[in-house]
Amino acid sequence: MLGTSINPIKPPSSSASWNCYYWSCETRMATLLSSTSSFDYYNHSLHFLFSPSKLHCPRILVSKLPGLRFRVSSPSKSRVFCESKTQEGQIRRCSPLLEKASLPSNGALASDEWKAVPDIWRSSAEKHGDRVAVVDPYHDPPSTMTYKQLEQEILDFTEGLRVIGVNPEEKVALFADNSCRWLVADQGIMAMGAINVVRGSRSAVEELLHIYNHSESVGLVVDNPEFFNRLAGTFSSKSTMRFLVLLWGEKAWLSSGETHGVPIFSYKEIIELGRESRVAHIGSHDARQGCKYEIIGSDDIATIVYTSGTTGNPKGVMLTHKNLLHQIENLWDVVPAEAGDRFLSMLPTWHVYERACEYFTFTHGIEQVYTTVRNLKDDLRHYQPQYLISVPLVYETLYRGIQKQISTSSTIRKLIAVSFIKVSLAYMEFKRIYEGLYLTRNTEQPSYLASLLDCLWARIIAAILWPLHVLAKKLVYQKIHSAIGISKAGINGGGSLPMHLDKFFEAIGVTVQNGYGLTESSPVVACRRPYCNVIGSIGHPIQHTEFKVVDSETGEVLPPGTRGIVKVRGPQVMKGYYKVNIDSKFVKI
Repeated sequence: MLGTSINPIKPPSSSASWNCYYWSCETRMATLLSSTSSFDYYNHSLHFLFSPSKLHCPRILVSKLPGLRFRVSSPSKSRVFCESKTQEGQIRRCSPLLEKASLPSNGALASDEWKAVPDIWRSSAEKHGDRVAVVDPYHDPPSTMTYKQLEQEILDFTEGLRVIGVNPEEKVALFADNSCRWLVADQGIMAMGAINVVRGSRSAVEELLHIYNHSESVGLVVDNPEFFNRLAGTFSSKSTMRFLVLLWGEKAWLSSGETHGVPIFSYKEIIELGRESRVAHIGSHDARQGCKYEIIGSDDIATIVYTSGTTGNPKGVMLTHKNLLHQIENLWDVVPAEAGDRFLSMLPTWHVYERACEYFTFTHGIEQVYTTVRNLKDDLRHYQPQYLISVPLVYETLYRGIQKQISTSSTIRKLIAVSFIKVSLAYMEFKRIYEGLYLTRNTEQPSYLASLLDCLWARIIAAILWPLHVLAKKLVYQKIHSAIGISKAGINGGGSLPMHLDKFFEAIGVTVQNGYGLTESSPVVACRRPYCNVIGSIGHPIQHTEFKVVDSETGEVLPPGTRGIVKVRGPQVMKGYYKVNIDSKFVKI
């Protein structure tokens, strides 16, 4: 028998705790044999004991499983046995409700309340377990997961990160676009107490390098090999990576020689490593007793989201679990989602607007379908979503599509459609007046008599126009609705919604609710409610939120209708900018 011992450098906070657990050589060795130097990060003694079989296990085997002892049985069985003892005092930071089953049997650390964002998955799995949670039709392979499956995938990814040596409070860069695997990686990083640093694949390489280095990230999770090949040359010479994880695609598609010995893992490998480790950890009393457990605190940083950088280098916004939980717990007033409702997701998932809304909707048992700009039109027609969360450009695109369809119709149909839309616009204008939902720039309160006469006149005109509006809904708007779906509401954020779009969608019977916020406020500060959807406004502040408009020079509060600086106070306001000191009750946004 051959024995060897390797003692590398930096110990992980948690490693696999397996006793007499075995893998089939044929099915597992391919997962383990790929990279050469990750054992440099772990302070464990590893021993490889080989039989005289033809199985060859080079030293790179340790790059995937630090702290494990492998023993190969007789050649006929071709089994690899591994043994490991958990280091005393090993720290496992956990999302207390999500990983309740893994915590010590006395349950002292377990909780039935949400302390961290990933805790929502345990609640959702219990309430909506067999409902479809995500549909991802445009990746290879196309994916559909129920709430139970999604919870298990997140738990496996969480544990997989622990196995490869990611520590609590370390930053992990997640540079990728919309997909179900993005969601799993995002929540997996959070659930083990690490901090994800997010950005999309369309950003410039130099910008991504600045974000990676400024945030002090230790590893990189990327969308696919093609994207990393674009980064590889710059990142290999100007940054340090402990590991690389590919969410989609094969490692063989990476450019050769660009990773310089950095351990590379596929998404499936992380999931497999995590699944095996979880089974062993939960099933071993000694393994759990040897760990020191900590729960993630609500004030702990969950993610760092960098601003667009329009006023200089992007700034890292530190959002805590408490910041994001505030959004999760208080957006129902804005979007009264019900189990089974379908949402289309097309905004960059890393953007905090899309992200917070997704977290919120998943707590209510919705089905989320990932789409793209190219496929949006077809998917709206095919999936008929109840809600679309998007930005003004998307509503502008839908508006132009409708106008184009009308303009290319026959002369008679075009004339009828245009006439009906004008009637409906006028009808809704008068309807808002007598319902008291008409927005005016006049800050002076009109007299009671004037208000009464305006209301009476508006009712009379609206009553005259109402039959034509009803006819328009049956002849014209019904076809538009079937084409764009959105049976309940479109939620607009990320920019000001132009008034002509606001009025148009109201006229044809598509509810659009406009809101306001920024990354620094996690992001929603205010939004129009379904029962008080005042066209041209951003609505009321959401629960537990205060804001005021002040003079930019004096700081004095300005009267209604005056332009100034918005200051916000509430549980959703960021902890601060990374590496920048901020101390203020109200934050300018």
